[in-house]
Amino acid sequence: MSRTLLTRTIETPVGPMIAGSISGEGEVRLLCLLEFVDRPALPRSMDDLERPFDTTARPDDPAQPCPVLDAAQLELGQYFAGERKHFDLPLSTPGTDFQNRVWSELLRIPCGETISYGELADRVGSPGAQRAVGAANGRNRIAIIIPCHRVIESTGALRGYGGGLKRKQFLLDHERRMTGNAAGTLFEGIVANTV
Repeated sequence: MSRTLLTRTIETPVGPMIAGSISGEGEVRLLCLLEFVDRPALPRSMDDLERPFDTTARPDDPAQPCPVLDAAQLELGQYFAGERKHFDLPLSTPGTDFQNRVWSELLRIPCGETISYGELADRVGSPGAQRAVGAANGRNRIAIIIPCHRVIESTGALRGYGGGLKRKQFLLDHERRMTGNAAGTLFEGIVANTV
């Protein structure tokens, strides 16, 4: 069955993002993409979505409503306004079994909290597989909503983020302020216009 990948650019305080929704005729649309438009891995992410599903990417047509893209835009706006700590969007996450275990575990990390790569590896039943969970984080195509930014080094230092470390710092600080955990903020002074 041929499927269509609808895309929409969403402006955020950390820069524009491209959201994507995939479905076939008569299927419910699912959010399958939320990437920073300047992320070097964006073309690979688009390829990954288009290839296995015989999809054709096309920009969102305002004349044809796409409820999941509308909801993604609304919920991201609420998140950045400090009004939303978790997302309620139907997701499509094509990937390996291991990647999906990692991405599912990321969804369990509460807003305002972080875990280490080692702890994430333990939680998915692969002790010592910090590099593998880091690689799975890097293949996450749904930034912020699947919160790979909440994974840091065991020392508390930041490491790797597809959107860049300044964005990761901004997101972690934003969530700590939003949850009242500002005392634990590691990255005071990062503001949206520096991202």
